[in-house]
Amino acid sequence: QVQLVESGGGLVQAGGSLRLSCAASGSISVMNTMGWYRQTPGAQRELVATITSSGSTNYADFVKGRFTISRDNAKNTVILQMNNLKPEDTAVYYCNVQTQPHWYAKIDHWGQGTQVTVSS
Repeated sequence: QVQLVESGGGLVQAGGSLRLSCAASGSISVMNTMGWYRQTPGAQRELVATITSSGSTNYADFVKGRFTISRDNAKNTVILQMNNLKPEDTAVYYCNVQTQPHWYAKIDHWGQGTQVTVSS
C-alpha cells in the first residue's frame, strides 16, 4: 500500500516558478524510482522527470534547463522545481513511485494530481 501526497500546484504567470513536492508513505523504500508526469485533456500522460535511488535523473526534452527534480530519501519526498514556466506547461502534474514486488511485476503508484496553470 502506497500513498502519495502532493502540494505546490497553482496559478503562475509565464516566466514564473513553482515548486511541487510529493511525500510518499507505505510499502516503499529509498530504492524506488520516483518522478513526475503530466497530462492535459485529450492527451496521454507524459514523463516530465524521474530520479532513481542513486540520484540519477531523466528529463523530458521540453523541460531540460528549466525544471529540476530532486529527492529527500530521509523524508521519502520528491521535489520538482519548475522555473521559467511557459503556458505550454499547463497541465495536471502527477507524482509517481514505482515498486517491484517481483522481477516480472512493476507497479506504478500515482498521486491525486495537482493542477499547474501558467498564464501568458
